[in-house]
Amino acid sequence: MTREPNKQRLTQIVKRDGRVVAFNQVKITQALMKAVKETGEFDGNEARRLTGIVVNIVTKTNHKQTPTVEQIQDVVEQVLMAGGHYDTAKAYILYREKRRIVRERERIMGVEDDLKMSVNALKAMASRYLAKDEKGEVIESPRQAIERVAQAVARVEKSQRQKWQAAFAEMMTTFKFVPAGCYFRGAGRKKGLLANCFVLPVEDKMEAIFEAVKWTALIHQAGGGTGYNFSQLRPRGDVVGSGGFASGPISFMKAFDAATAVVMQGGRHRGANMGILNVDHPDIFEFITCKTEEGAVANFNISLGASDAFMKAVTQDRPWQLKNPRTGQVVQTVKARTIFDQAVALAWRTGDPGMIYLDAINRHNPVIDALGPIEATNVCGEQPLHPFDVCNLGSINLAKFVVGGSKRVDWQGLEATTKLAVRFLDDGIDASEYPIPQIKAMAQKVRRIGLGVMGWADMLLKLGVQYDSQGAVVLATKVMGAVQRAGWEASAALAREKGEFPLWAKSDYAKKHPVLAKKVKVRNVAVTTIAPTGTISMIADCSSGIEPVFALSYVKNVVDEAGLNYTHPLFEAALAELPGAKFKAQAIIDQVMRGTPLKLISGVPQEMKQIFRTAYDITPEWHINMQAAFQRFTDNAVSKTINFPATATIDDIHRAYLLAWREGCKGITVYRDKSKERQILAAPEITSIVPTRAVSQSQIRVRTLVERQEEELKLNPHQAKVCPECGGETTFAEGCVTCHACGWSACSA
Repeated sequence: MTREPNKQRLTQIVKRDGRVVAFNQVKITQALMKAVKETGEFDGNEARRLTGIVVNIVTKTNHKQTPTVEQIQDVVEQVLMAGGHYDTAKAYILYREKRRIVRERERIMGVEDDLKMSVNALKAMASRYLAKDEKGEVIESPRQAIERVAQAVARVEKSQRQKWQAAFAEMMTTFKFVPAGCYFRGAGRKKGLLANCFVLPVEDKMEAIFEAVKWTALIHQAGGGTGYNFSQLRPRGDVVGSGGFASGPISFMKAFDAATAVVMQGGRHRGANMGILNVDHPDIFEFITCKTEEGAVANFNISLGASDAFMKAVTQDRPWQLKNPRTGQVVQTVKARTIFDQAVALAWRTGDPGMIYLDAINRHNPVIDALGPIEATNVCGEQPLHPFDVCNLGSINLAKFVVGGSKRVDWQGLEATTKLAVRFLDDGIDASEYPIPQIKAMAQKVRRIGLGVMGWADMLLKLGVQYDSQGAVVLATKVMGAVQRAGWEASAALAREKGEFPLWAKSDYAKKHPVLAKKVKVRNVAVTTIAPTGTISMIADCSSGIEPVFALSYVKNVVDEAGLNYTHPLFEAALAELPGAKFKAQAIIDQVMRGTPLKLISGVPQEMKQIFRTAYDITPEWHINMQAAFQRFTDNAVSKTINFPATATIDDIHRAYLLAWREGCKGITVYRDKSKERQILAAPEITSIVPTRAVSQSQIRVRTLVERQEEELKLNPHQAKVCPECGGETTFAEGCVTCHACGWSACSA
């Protein structure tokens, strides 16, 4: 009888980290299928045949030792070449090299990637949110950071803490929901602040002004951002009690700015402010131009506080009265359009000032009778707040709620995540420490939260819906309507379980709907906000907020100056489906990388050009339509940038400001491409000023409002903003500056 020779079998392989694991030849087949997807050289049967050849060769050549992953991949390359599949071999080699670079950069960063994040996401999380030792070395992994946050938030639950901690952690590790950055910076730490947004009062008293400066320093030290309305301060040149003359609100803004700069130098997080001045203040023209002075109020966003009466006066070209807030008396009358046109001209040149529509805010202010009207917002304008009011934020990743390849929204999953996120943010109110007692009292009195969304552009791409289309606007109302509805259902359930917010009885909810209020109460005065997601969207690997895609292909400076060529994965996948993709895909990507708009590249189907549109492909009108659609189902406000091409005119900005007001937006921020790179010319001359009663002048010759505005306005040049970390070009989106190369963001989220 003839005996068969012993057949050797490949049962184990050595991973790159030294671990020995079971061998699975299916993974070789899968790798071959990924490589051939670009080339179309063979089918699944051939992939399985080639896999068998690879296994036989590896088994024979490594019969005395366990093969490594690298050795197996080397054989795959050789088998592809021997089989004449040269294009697929090239694609496989390029993929291996790309993965090698990624692994090397992960090693350089020294961060354990226990959530399989992209390099860019891992770098952003490591530099911003992971705990570090005294030497600045990272001492926790992304999963550990999320567990830290989940534990800190769930500890306020009176029962089933482990259940809620696990649920919170699962929601974050799958990146269906990511809280704002302050949660990662503050959770589980001494003086741990979990809220992003604050508004402080600025009263017309020297002691009160500098008390607010002190509060500002404490908030910024803890990692928050602050907003103010300076309209209570008497105008420059008005009398003061000591017999002197007031220096005006802009001079005091510089005190707040200086405090911000000092704290910023010593802290881990950049402080920032929002300064608002109402359009009836006598110093409104000086305010409009205050950021044109070199280095002046550099840590401020500025916006005009505009009423409906003012906007109507603009549209009807009527005169407008400027009043001394100290006396209520009219000190000057100007054309409303003079103020508006000056603001528009500066916004065209620099992006500032924005507009805050105060009446739109207060029409939906449920505690206006108890706390008065809202007159200020946080830094990026998405959170209108009363004095000492506060809000903690988080965003749902909409891209996670598209079902596979079916192009269908997972409404049930979106509802479940929304309700869990509302509980998380409500717990965050009690889990947070607060820098001053007045803020803590207000937080617990109204229990305001701000649940928002991100990944909107990615959701549209997955669904095959064009961003600037009526279909996208309708879908926006459906999606945000679903989040809004589920959010309020969750708040009502929490009220039954834990109690309604303390000002409930004095709110419009109770007073205007007394019958319903007996049956349904809510835990929170407001639930939804569309906040900037500059860094957290990078961590979740999704598009920012409700903004269009920034770019389809560009360089990300993640670890070193060489950077990684990044192509949007959905764009890459769509290119791979094109006929003859092996010849077209890389050529198209190269052109996009060089700055050629997709719409100008031949060989790209028209349908693909319509869907894969970037921020500057979208007209301002569609940007505003999208903001308004989300605003209709958002309790607080929406942070979004209305992008304009470099060729946009002042009239384009003029129309946008009016359209945003008419559409019910609570504010607007604009940015004209390259406007911060060019020298700013003199603004249009101020005309049509009708003097009524001049503000008093001091002995040191403080100019009156008329004298100040009759002078020619000369503006200093503004240079392009560059990322302070990697030197890359920054973009302006969601009302804040973001670097898409390395993940740096000037926003608190």
